[in-house]
Parts: sequence; structure tokens; C-alpha cells
Amino acid sequence: MRPDMSADHTTEAERLLRTAGQYPEDREPLLLRAAAHLELAGERERATSLYDALLSDSPAPASPFLIRSLKAANLWEYGHEAEARAIIEGVRRARPSDPAPWEIAAETLESHDELEEAEATFTEAAGLLLPQPASSADDISYALQSLLAARHRVRRLLALPHDQHDTLADRLHTGDVPLDELHDPKRLWSLGSSDPAELQAEITRLRSELGSYRTALSRPFPVAVLHWPEAELDELLAAYPELEAEYPTYRAHLTDIEASLRELAAAGTPNLGIVPATVPSYEAFAASEASTPANPDLLPQYATTLAARGRATAWPPLRGAACWCGSGRAYGECHGVE
Repeated sequence: MRPDMSADHTTEAERLLRTAGQYPEDREPLLLRAAAHLELAGERERATSLYDALLSDSPAPASPFLIRSLKAANLWEYGHEAEARAIIEGVRRARPSDPAPWEIAAETLESHDELEEAEATFTEAAGLLLPQPASSADDISYALQSLLAARHRVRRLLALPHDQHDTLADRLHTGDVPLDELHDPKRLWSLGSSDPAELQAEITRLRSELGSYRTALSRPFPVAVLHWPEAELDELLAAYPELEAEYPTYRAHLTDIEASLRELAAAGTPNLGIVPATVPSYEAFAASEASTPANPDLLPQYATTLAARGRATAWPPLRGAACWCGSGRAYGECHGVE
């Protein structure tokens, strides 16, 4: 579904709220998506109520600073500037280790013409979160790359000279149009030009920028692969031996996951993910589809459903991060070995 009208966004929010009631273990990601749709529908007070509900949950939410930043951005949009500022300051003082709350807080300031404060927030985050030294994109998460690109944009608007973080953002950027050109304030002037060549050049730039936004908005994952932990796979095959053709051994299962994801990545598929599978969850899904768990055609549908519920984790992990397989070793020393 691609909602375009307020009523569509409200309908999608209601669907997500019902799904959260069915799957309380996925309440946080589902309610965050519902709140986003309510904001797009103009129902900002309802969105704030969802953020407040998440922040008051017990146990505490997994991403409290992300929720606070989203709440601040929403509050500011319907006249609660002082409260939004206070929340943003609280997030900055807490110094979260996740780039997303920093980026949302800084972009909220940017969208309300607080460019100096936005730049200061981005710079504080970059100094805190960037690995030292950061030698390649393999060392820097997608979220941190996004933060660096957004910082680059704000500094360009302020006409600040490039620093080492801007240079790194340029190097990590993979679009056809360089960041300096994408973030050039003079681009705004060209939109009013009567010169067809200038307008065509701007259309090309906007298409490149839109491609980047679509990549970001396509999360969660358009392609997610199931990972059955060893005990779960043993239970699955004991109950449904018909699936042995799909999973001849646990070792082969792990090898197939990594090989499949690498093949998809080589073909240019973005935003790949891995979802952990369990037998009870799979059986419940099969029942909801009025099918038998022994049907192998259900497996990719089950993976997609788990991803839509926010259960996927991004692949590949950073090379120094723990491997997705659960071995306890770093990804670069386990399934990430070239």
C-alpha cells in the first residue's frame, strides 16, 4: 500500500494499531509507523499520544531517545515549540549512541531555520559516534552515513568550509550527483529559471536526490531472509520433515543465507535483512494463511511478514559487529570473511 491522501494514512495507521494488538512483541516498531502515518494525515495530537504511550510502556521501549526526538519533531509542527526544544535539549544531554535520534533532532531544528543549532547538533553527534579511525564504508553504519550527509547539507547552507567529516560524507556518497551539488543553495534559484537547459539539469539532480530518499523510505527491508537458529531448525524438521529439501543441514542453512544475500547485493538489491524464525510463530502464520507449515511456499511469505512487523536486522553487519548467525564472533571473522 502506498497511501497518498489523509484518509489513506489514517486507514494505514488503524491497520498498524490492530496489528500491534495482535503482535504485542512488535508493539514499538508498529506504533512508530502508525504515528508517522497519523502525522501525514494531520492527526498530530493522536501521534503524540502514541509516542507518550510508548514512552510510558513497561518495560521501557528499546529506542526511547528515537521516540523522544520524533515526538519533539511532531510537537513543533503544531505549535508546541518550547516543549519540543526542551525534549531536543534532553536528547542532546543524554548523548545516545544511536545516530537516528540525533539526526531527527537536528533536522527538526533545520526545518525551523535554526541552522546554527542544527549544525552544532550534527557536529556533536559526529564527534561522539564516528569510529576512530573510520577507513571505509564498512566501518560506518547506514544511519551514521545518513547523519553525515545531513550535516553536510546544513553546513553547505551556512556556507561553512569543508571539514574532515564533510570530506568523509563526500567519499561515502554513492549518488550520481555529488553532495556539494545536491546541497548547493543556488539550486533553489534555478527552479525559477526560464532556461530549459537549467531546468533539465535541476530535474536530473532532483531525480538523483529522490532516488536516495526512496532508498531510505523503502526500509524496512524489501527482501528479508529467514534465519532459523539451530534448535528451532531441529524442531521444525522434526515436525515437518517435508522441509528437509529446503534445509538439509544447519551449516548449509547458514551458508545459503550468506550466499543468497551476497548474490542479491551484487545484483543491486538495496536494504537487505535477516529475520529470526521460530516454530510457534511460523505455525501461527501458517494457520492464519489456512495452510500447512509443511508447505515450502509459505517460507518467503513468512519472512516478508516478519520484516513488515519490524523484526528484520540489516545485512551486512559492520565487519567488527557480531555476526548475524549468533556465533559470538565478529562478522568479519565469521560469515563476513571474503
